[in-house]
Amino acid sequence: MNQIKNMKQMEEKLHRADRKQSRLYLFCNFMALMIISAYSALMLSPTVQRVFPKGGDSRKQMYMIFVMTLVGCVVFTIYALGLFFRHKSGQLGILMALGASRRRLAPGLFREVITLSGVSAIAGTAAGFPLVWMIWHGFRLLLVDSSDMILTFDFRCLFISLLFLLLVVGAACLTAWRYLKRTNIMEVIREEHINEPVKELGRWCGPVGMLLILSGAVLGYGAPLACTAWFCVYRVPEWVSVLYAPVFVGLYMVMLHTVVHGWKSHRKNPYKHIISRSMMKFQGKQTVNNLLVITLLIAGGCFAVFYLPTNGISAMFRYASQPYDYFYKYQADQDVPDKETVEALGRKYALTFQDWKECDYVTLGIGGDHDVSEEDGIHFHTEYTPMLSEAKVLSEDAYRTLTGQEVDVVPGTYLHLENQEESSLYTNESAREFTNMVTREQLDVQFAGYLHYDLLVEDIVCCVLDNEDYARISEGLTDDWRGHYVEFNVDGRDSYQFANAFYHLFVSSFDETCERPGYYDRVQKIRENEAGVEYWADTDDFVIISYELADSFMFRSFWVYQPNFRILDQNDYLRNMSVMFMMFFFIFIVCMITALVVCYTRCQSIALNNRYIFDDLQKLGALPAFLDQEVRSQCSNVFKVPSLVGMSAMFLLFAMILYANDGRILRTEWAAMGICLGIMVLFGGVIYAVYRASVKTIKRQLGV
Repeated sequence: MNQIKNMKQMEEKLHRADRKQSRLYLFCNFMALMIISAYSALMLSPTVQRVFPKGGDSRKQMYMIFVMTLVGCVVFTIYALGLFFRHKSGQLGILMALGASRRRLAPGLFREVITLSGVSAIAGTAAGFPLVWMIWHGFRLLLVDSSDMILTFDFRCLFISLLFLLLVVGAACLTAWRYLKRTNIMEVIREEHINEPVKELGRWCGPVGMLLILSGAVLGYGAPLACTAWFCVYRVPEWVSVLYAPVFVGLYMVMLHTVVHGWKSHRKNPYKHIISRSMMKFQGKQTVNNLLVITLLIAGGCFAVFYLPTNGISAMFRYASQPYDYFYKYQADQDVPDKETVEALGRKYALTFQDWKECDYVTLGIGGDHDVSEEDGIHFHTEYTPMLSEAKVLSEDAYRTLTGQEVDVVPGTYLHLENQEESSLYTNESAREFTNMVTREQLDVQFAGYLHYDLLVEDIVCCVLDNEDYARISEGLTDDWRGHYVEFNVDGRDSYQFANAFYHLFVSSFDETCERPGYYDRVQKIRENEAGVEYWADTDDFVIISYELADSFMFRSFWVYQPNFRILDQNDYLRNMSVMFMMFFFIFIVCMITALVVCYTRCQSIALNNRYIFDDLQKLGALPAFLDQEVRSQCSNVFKVPSLVGMSAMFLLFAMILYANDGRILRTEWAAMGICLGIMVLFGGVIYAVYRASVKTIKRQLGV
């Protein structure tokens, strides 16, 4: 046995004895930095930034989950740091008791924590990029690939990792300084075994916490909508977000109830699982904080993954219910392939067509009520404008030809086109006139109800007029204000190759005057230019439409004349949405891996910090089955409660959002919710597998 001759050898021996905690701290820091680095690298990647619309809900959702993940990683890192120093305190106390001064210990301690924090942070940051690359290219290789999915990095994302690294190192140095300032040597030595119980509340705290979670979600989500409706404001004050606070208070109370009381009554058998319950309770502060982090991460992951079926199911239902295989529109001044050209192309792929229908339409200015900003830029009022926006208008005969529906429009009125579920965001019931944008002749009208034909519902209002009213108001219109609808079916089985060839032929037939997004409103542009105001879409680069990028997500999502080819849309949907889906799938993976790592390390720390209890129980003759039961009970609460709360709370919030959109849940949304339930069940199986592995590892380490 080697004899210790000086203080340096003593420090080295204590360092070697402390390697397990050093490795745990390194691992926790490495995981946190790798996750933050990977998330920020993908989030700020030009590949993702090009696809996620500026100011859109999907981008806000991506940023919101990043903040949740960031908060979770900060708390996780601080927890790992505290755990490391709780074990380190024993080493410091022994050295102080042997006469080492704080000035003597400070350089070595600071050097150690800076090295551990810095090395793990740098390694984690560096590992984030390969992680993104492997997941991204695995997705491209196994599922879908497209030109939109060429991954590029914007290395300015490293600023986020750098800030997190500085936070980690700064927190480590501050904690080291705080421990060195302590004067009670015995307290320092015993730090590792000092309990951190939480204040015990009654058993009412769990149910009240659940009520607070529900009320906070309703208030936080509903308050901005109520403010807009009641006070006519564009921008809701930031302080309204405080109304979400009851959610976090409720989460804390639910986790506190889990740690202090558990969710099973112990009146009949008060001593059942008393050891595992006591272990959690005596380290209550750490346990509650960790359970909160796990819950937030699981909720964020669920919120991300729910995006996939919500959008996918809606699109698949829409394509399946489409009454015609091919539907498209174009301006009358464009040299688009006619029926003979399309049939000739079809013969190359052994296709024949049936149910060929086509009709004319015109684009007019339509009046309507709209919100006008006040001088303060915050409030608004409703105003009527005669030439508010564009509207596609059909005659009775044209609508009958296209849809087969009999319709009789009363002269002086208009019927508005809606989809079958009446969920369109673009409706106008307040119009008093239509305007010919060439002659400026106006036709006085009134809203008379809705017609339903999904293919005619788009971002631009579509209406049907009486035949005579249509002829009168459209007289004198030039071809750039006239258009044509075409639809037909394939006789037999369709061909993707034909659809793809026809799509590119169709796009190539348009000139640069049609190279614009669907939200570009020519009527609004004319109105604002005549008022001496520059039209916002002339200077905004929200979406760049280019015929050279005809297969890109942006072009297929926003081009004003994007056709509906059923087989092309069905087969290319995943490819077109690949970047968005990959981003949210990646968020799901990151959040869930982080949550499982926190669960695992928390179970490890609870068990290993109380190893002496298991040793004493074994010496007292406790059966292996009893010890196994206590380990399982302890780990079960760490895994089960945050998983159930996080997944169920997010599922209920998701259902609430779907209902709040239009006051009902559509059949496609019911189907999406069913798939989300299935995803939760599958992930529950993964959580259970990790729980079983954690129990097995802890039992092996404890020798149970």
